Amino acid sequence: MKNVQPPPATSAAGDRLDLMQTFVRIVEAGSLSGAAAQLNTTQPTVSRRLQALERTLGVRLLQRSTRAMRLTEDGERCFERAKVLLENWEAFEAELRGVGDEPKGSLRVLAPHAFGQEQFVRPLAEFLHAHPLMSVEWLLRDDVHDMIGEGIDCALQVGEVRDPAVVAIKLVDVPRIVVASPAVLQGAPVPQHAQALSDLPWLALRTYYRNEVSLTHAATGEIRQFAIRPRLSSDNLYVCRNAALAGLGAVIVSAWMVADDIAAGRLLRLAPEWQAPSLPLYLTYPYARFYPARLRRFVAAMREAAPLVLQGAAVAIIPLATSPGAACGRA
Repeated sequence: MKNVQPPPATSAAGDRLDLMQTFVRIVEAGSLSGAAAQLNTTQPTVSRRLQALERTLGVRLLQRSTRAMRLTEDGERCFERAKVLLENWEAFEAELRGVGDEPKGSLRVLAPHAFGQEQFVRPLAEFLHAHPLMSVEWLLRDDVHDMIGEGIDCALQVGEVRDPAVVAIKLVDVPRIVVASPAVLQGAPVPQHAQALSDLPWLALRTYYRNEVSLTHAATGEIRQFAIRPRLSSDNLYVCRNAALAGLGAVIVSAWMVADDIAAGRLLRLAPEWQAPSLPLYLTYPYARFYPARLRRFVAAMREAAPLVLQGAAVAIIPLATSPGAACGRA
């Protein structure tokens, strides 16, 4: 009888990676037939690979019927771990081959509503044009909770980052200024000093201020604080800007958002030598030992684009080069 030698360990490891890749495709495609189409193989082959992975791991990964398919509890854990393992292996291979490889695959990116639906769409489009094998799921939300649990590859995040489990790259500082509709002043001259704003009707962006305003003089660094009783408060920057356009009160907003409104005379900048503390904009992503080429390229593209995104508004709005909150390109 012929003595059959077991396959080398490297082949077994490679086979397991192939089985896990098939399993991930099944889950993402939602069916065996969908995974077979993506892998350019047959449904029976995909089914055999799934069964082989279940035998290898000793657990049932999927509950299947003629109408539905769902992950078991073991399957859910396996799916999340398998995705991370495959991405790390892909990053490891890319690192060995060099960084010149064309990125491919999908990224799931979280962005704040204001930046995500306007300012960063053009850099995103340029990135996708430059890398035709890439796709991006662009999700708009102002808060960042569990990036790993939600399958988020990276996030644009306004404000300080306190999560020790993520890498945080500072892209730019966002200047914030005080504006109001001409109707709010009722023909009076534009106030030049911060303290002169305390008697105006106010709007509040609840994410950053609610009942008190703090403004800093760009040249001297003098700080003035005063209490406000907002006529309207919201957690949405667009709501605050539109309420200001409607003449409801003064508001602190990001300079880039109202540059066109100021140029057209729809809004006036109040106390033009004073501004609120700038907000840092970060690009964050979960810490890992290896990062796939698609994430590395996306991070590089956003780092290059961010200062340019805000540059026009900063030049148009911030009159003093020494302004401590002027937009900059630090990373």
